[in-house]
Amino acid sequence: MDQSSHLKNDLLKSLIKIAEDRFAAPQAQQLATFLENFFRHVPPSDIFDHDPEDLFGAAVTIWTFAKKRQAGHVKLRAYNPRFESHGWQSSHSVIEIINDDMPFLVDSITAALNTMGLTVHLVIHPIMQIDRTTANQPKLLRPASDQPHAITESFMHVQISAQSSDQDLERIEATLRQVLSDVRAAVEDWQAMRQQMKAVIDTIAKARLPKDLPEPIDKQEISAFLAWIEDNNFTFLGYREYDYVGRGGTARIDDAGPGLGLLRDPGLAVFDNMRELGRLPADIRDFVLTPRMLMVMKSNQRSTVHRTVHLDVITVQKFNAKGKVTGEHRFIGLFTSVAYNTRPSDIPLLRHKVARISELAGLSPSSHDHKGLVNVLETYPRDELFQANVNELCNIALGIVYLQERKRTALFVRRDAFERFVSCIVYVSRDGYSTVIRRRFGEILSTAFNGEVAAFYTQ
Repeated sequence: MDQSSHLKNDLLKSLIKIAEDRFAAPQAQQLATFLENFFRHVPPSDIFDHDPEDLFGAAVTIWTFAKKRQAGHVKLRAYNPRFESHGWQSSHSVIEIINDDMPFLVDSITAALNTMGLTVHLVIHPIMQIDRTTANQPKLLRPASDQPHAITESFMHVQISAQSSDQDLERIEATLRQVLSDVRAAVEDWQAMRQQMKAVIDTIAKARLPKDLPEPIDKQEISAFLAWIEDNNFTFLGYREYDYVGRGGTARIDDAGPGLGLLRDPGLAVFDNMRELGRLPADIRDFVLTPRMLMVMKSNQRSTVHRTVHLDVITVQKFNAKGKVTGEHRFIGLFTSVAYNTRPSDIPLLRHKVARISELAGLSPSSHDHKGLVNVLETYPRDELFQANVNELCNIALGIVYLQERKRTALFVRRDAFERFVSCIVYVSRDGYSTVIRRRFGEILSTAFNGEVAAFYTQ
């Protein structure tokens, strides 16, 4: 055990001594167990600068706040600790959350706080086994305890940059309650969404497609891709089925049933202004109604769960007996890190895109340019590979190949089919790149396209 661990143990002993001095034996023993669990996984460097009295007060306060919580309900508050009111004090504002343990809690909360422009100074997040059988009062159990009524609970103590007004604290509370509601909906419906994906896969082989297709549709490859998606390569966050109803200017997209996860909420707009199908520009309406079986796109909405990035949308079209597009199955979520790190040649659908691009490029497999093309495609932004069509990818990838031996700045642009955004890839020599240059590029592109930079990534 290193010196910092010894110091942490000594600090913990002093906190337990405070509990023994101030509380009767049964409560002191329960507090001692709580203190051990509360600080067990906190890095020593995170708490050495804190006064033991304040650490003790913070732990006792959240333990007291945890009383009378029902399973399935979150307890949350944001406040400024004051010694007179809470028995301890801090230069930071504090958020306390007690909830059923589930995935995505810490990253969703910290991401939301960062989005609000708040600095997170400390996160303490122990997971504890709690027995609440007696008047719903918490009784902490040892990790090895096996009680039929025990609940695994998440205790979260977060210190953020100090807030000066009650209104700011209330705004933080409201935002985090919505985030936690979204997390619960996604986690509770996760298995149901996976089962729905399997059911959709089963419908693909039976789908009746029109005879004259704009582009070939490989049902087998689409089914393989969706099976790959379901096999832990996609974090499912929402699902809903839709019907396309009406004709001409009155055509619209209607719900075909209740949603799952984030799409339990029928008002969540995955794509802005897409419900009134008949009012869309003709080219966008035609794109929606053109048979293609599968579309992978980006939502206008950012995820409130796990990562605050634009949601990935996987749409599987529905067809009637005549092969006409009549609706869609829509899944929203996030591709996993495994999906982003897997070679395109090992991913269904992408492997066909890569093969088709190589074929269209017409380069000799043994040539230097072909090897360069393969490298470009394997390192190409994965979201772009999923969303762009073969012709777009081929033109851009070849442009990048021919750029490799020329040290010059170059821009490659892909327009979103729904005309919501453009994706711009800018190449600049490594020694000429800087944050100032990146910002200037953003200004130039924003002006040129009369928009704003929604997100940027550097590679």
